[in-house]
Amino acid sequence: MAASARRSGNLPAETLSFVGRRAELAEARRLLTAARLVSLVGPGGVGKTRLAVRIAADLGRILPGGAWLVELADVRDPVLVPNAVMAAFDLRDQASTEPVDLLRSYLRDRELLLVLDNCEHLLDATARLADEVLRAAPGVRVVATSREPLSVAGEHVLPVPPLDLPSHAEPLARTGLNDAVRLFVVRAAAATGRFELTEANRAAVVDVCRRLDGLPLAIELAAVRTRALSLEQIRDRLSDRFELLTGGNRAALPRHQTLYTATEWSYNLLTPAEQTLLMRLCVFAGRFTLDDAEAVCCADDLPAAQALNLLSALLDKSFLSKEDAAGLACYRLPETMREYARRKLRESGDEDAVELRCADYYLDRCQQFAVTGRYRLLPSLAWLDLEIDNIRAALRTCIDRDDLHRAAGVATALIWYWITRATTEGVRWLDELLTGHVGDPWTYFARGFLGVIQNDKDAATRVLDRGVTVARAAGRPDALSQILAMASIAATGRGDQGSAQRLLDQARAIAGTLNDPGTSLMTYQAQALKSLADGDLAAATTAAAEGARLSRETGDFYSLGMMLMNQGYAALRSGAFRDAEQWLTEGLRIAHEIDDRVAQCYLLGALGCCAAADRRPQPAAKLLGAMESLRAEIGATVLPSVAPALALATRSATAALGVATFNSAYHAGRQLSREAAVRLALRAPIATAPAVQSNPGTLSRRELDVARLVADGRSNKEIGTRLFISERTVESHVRNILTKLGFTSRTQVAGWIAAQRAPDTSE
Repeated sequence: MAASARRSGNLPAETLSFVGRRAELAEARRLLTAARLVSLVGPGGVGKTRLAVRIAADLGRILPGGAWLVELADVRDPVLVPNAVMAAFDLRDQASTEPVDLLRSYLRDRELLLVLDNCEHLLDATARLADEVLRAAPGVRVVATSREPLSVAGEHVLPVPPLDLPSHAEPLARTGLNDAVRLFVVRAAAATGRFELTEANRAAVVDVCRRLDGLPLAIELAAVRTRALSLEQIRDRLSDRFELLTGGNRAALPRHQTLYTATEWSYNLLTPAEQTLLMRLCVFAGRFTLDDAEAVCCADDLPAAQALNLLSALLDKSFLSKEDAAGLACYRLPETMREYARRKLRESGDEDAVELRCADYYLDRCQQFAVTGRYRLLPSLAWLDLEIDNIRAALRTCIDRDDLHRAAGVATALIWYWITRATTEGVRWLDELLTGHVGDPWTYFARGFLGVIQNDKDAATRVLDRGVTVARAAGRPDALSQILAMASIAATGRGDQGSAQRLLDQARAIAGTLNDPGTSLMTYQAQALKSLADGDLAAATTAAAEGARLSRETGDFYSLGMMLMNQGYAALRSGAFRDAEQWLTEGLRIAHEIDDRVAQCYLLGALGCCAAADRRPQPAAKLLGAMESLRAEIGATVLPSVAPALALATRSATAALGVATFNSAYHAGRQLSREAAVRLALRAPIATAPAVQSNPGTLSRRELDVARLVADGRSNKEIGTRLFISERTVESHVRNILTKLGFTSRTQVAGWIAAQRAPDTSE
């Protein structure tokens, strides 16, 4: 089967035309032919990011691995620089391996360009990371943007000066070729719909560009004002502003002050409400939505009903940028504008109040996630993926202010995010908090859970022991039962089956007095894992089956995936391969849906074992290779309970294919994208599915899932249960499928699905 194409970069599409910088582009290309680290250095607002993206777009076309942009402006904690790079590559921090080690491993054999943008506030951390990457990955080149060099060995600094200033003495045609003038004209034309450089306005345009020192951001702010002001008004107001600041000595004004003054001039043209909203928006570290702005920035003096119009006005005036993410319109303050807004907020005396409102907002949202998130996992994780930079900033603000109550509330509430997205990061936050006294037993449970996931059973045991004491003192039987059950799992991992049973018995005794699904599920999980370790496969199957039943009833997606994996492992070890494949396949669908990379890794390997037992050696070898590739990517270890089955599958497939053919298939599996590997494991088409989905009028991803289950003969109720959607929603999807495909019956849908499934000739 052919592999799905891997991504070859993440550069944003250019929404504005690129103007000038021919000399800098040529010099960057020359440097990057020999050097592996080039830093674009210049003042704020000079256009370093846009230049870096254009350089990356040019070079990325000829590098096999493409070009990748890491936006560091949203990162406030130096420790999180490697996490930001991992996020750009769509890697997961879900195991005990440190992010830097994962990056070294991932990049070692790749040939690509990495752009580290806006490094100035994270110089030491960025320099260390760049040095680590360059040493580990000889095929990687790095372009950094900063207001000062990284000072790393081998760094080549490329100064990015302001644009050349135009002269009043030049004729119109030559003036029009000047980059500063061209930028003003292009942006003014975009703002007004029509703007041309003429003899009548040439002098005013030249004055504005010279007054603004050729700084691109300042020129763009001025150009957008042509919507409301004449060129002469813009020039005269700017001149008045600079004369007031310098007392007539224009040469005394440094370039950073030029930008500040130009920004302040444009800021002063805003309405009071626009000014208030802009300065409050600086508390967002990253992108934010309309809902966020309404909740954090609006109060009695700024009604929430005005927020949308105000955001639109700020966007029109180039104070904000807009992007779409997860189907939502999101906004972002450019870093230079965020710095300006922070200064204005501090001057207003409102900084503490707005930061506190921001912290309370994210604490409230995260606590909602803690209560309902496991039962609405997909939308909850989507929201957290969108907001994580703002949550991190709020968390750091609370810790820096010694507000441990709010900080612990946020960090604890993010448990399902830490588990599925950022395990070592969660460990760092929780460890920092637990150096002091934390009175919430769930904080200890969360840290113990992460320790178990990282296979750090000793650390998990220590923190869970503390959690038992805190839970008893707080009178929280629900937390106590789950902490005891998690401590039982840790004891099982240590091989201490006596302690595991004692702790499990205590957890069960408490859980029996409660009517709490989460508590019951944790005891089922502890029992299933202990029974698997004991080799009592019947008991493991029974506990996992009960857990799966309860997970379905409550809509607990994550727990259902774990229970299905437990059932599949028990069946695999007992030789019931068809049952194992059924449970493991459903578990893989869930792991893929919530993007749990560790679970996907283990399930790909287990389904490779099923394929080998089913005498399908080619897919078995590919799945074993795909598992190893993903295991290396995420830094996971092979589970001891599955290691014998993996070894047996390897021997079986090798015997069936021969060493050379097995190695070839195994290598092909290692080259599969994760999406292709999952489809192979699910026996779904790989090569044909993307083409089908790209045709006009074909099905969405969810509709394809429904169509496949229709083809399997499932009823609407069964499909709803499998996909965690209502029966009415299934009916709606089926109607859409019939309409889009021009069919009148479910039988026709089944035939269409069968036609898409090209035969696997490799088997």
